[in-house]
Amino acid sequence: MSATTLAGADLARTGESYLECVGRADEFAAIDLVLGLLRAGADPERLLLGLIAPAQRRIGELWAAGEWSVAREHGATAVSERAVAAIIAHVRPRPTRGRVTVACTDGEYHALPTRLLAEVLRLRGWRIDFLGANVPGPHLITHLHQSGPDVVALGCALTTRLPRAHATITACQAVGVPVMAGGGGFGANGRYARLLGADAWAPTADAAADRLEREGVPALPAAPGALAHLGDEEYTHLRRRRAELLERAMATLACVYAPLAAYGPRQLEATAEDLGHLIDFLAAALYVDDAPVFTDFIGWTGSVLGARGVPAEALRVGLRVFHDELRDFPRARHMLVQGIEAAHVTGADQES
Repeated sequence: MSATTLAGADLARTGESYLECVGRADEFAAIDLVLGLLRAGADPERLLLGLIAPAQRRIGELWAAGEWSVAREHGATAVSERAVAAIIAHVRPRPTRGRVTVACTDGEYHALPTRLLAEVLRLRGWRIDFLGANVPGPHLITHLHQSGPDVVALGCALTTRLPRAHATITACQAVGVPVMAGGGGFGANGRYARLLGADAWAPTADAAADRLEREGVPALPAAPGALAHLGDEEYTHLRRRRAELLERAMATLACVYAPLAAYGPRQLEATAEDLGHLIDFLAAALYVDDAPVFTDFIGWTGSVLGARGVPAEALRVGLRVFHDELRDFPRARHMLVQGIEAAHVTGADQES
């Protein structure tokens, strides 16, 4: 199959075959498939972005719908990472451009999208230092001092990582290295990337490569902007009280939500984890002062819980518990009210 025929229906069928391979964690079959396409003349960038990336999105959808377990999702992702490595090892592009450090922000473990960015840039001729997932800010800065890249490409898939991403962006700029941000965590159209002072933003790996080719390395800002809304310290206090708030929420939930009494240890652990995610997304919304960071997550969570047979009322009860606990947090309480409304919409959708 040539590069020109790897499109449309052919690509869709190939994608189904690839998804089957990774779904059963068949590393050899997945690698044989992509290398066979390469030998037939398929464009390697097309394989990365037109085959592997869509399969990864589908994997996430299958997990969210409860059709795939976490273990199966992890296995499939690991196979895709090996397939990406096989493509690049087969092509072995030589660097002809400058140097880019590519990393996930501190606390971000969704590394494959950022890895795809690194390999697309490598295919376009850039010398790449790919540092992988969960790169602590101080260690990244040490690497910058040692390697002297032209730009940092920073990936962030979850908005809960934005405070750490902000710290990383600021630290990189302080040592004279501009930052190009990417990933869903930076919001639609990169609005949080701009808010946090990133020097550039790109929605996709190929867009990032095109931007660097067209405009070159971004310039550093004259001075970083401040987030005035953080002056109320709601974000800071919420983060400090996370463990206490979670413990009190679980205790209150046991009193007001009768089904919790029948939960086993694993269900209780999952409930605490879900409540922790609510706190984390609420904190992120406070940090960027944007309620949709929280309410969009509520809608998504309601859909996921519904697919797992958890009633929407459980989510609403948890939100009301937090609302009652955070009496001295006006911005947080306002966002929680909106979250409760979003949960009602999700519950109505489930019942219809």
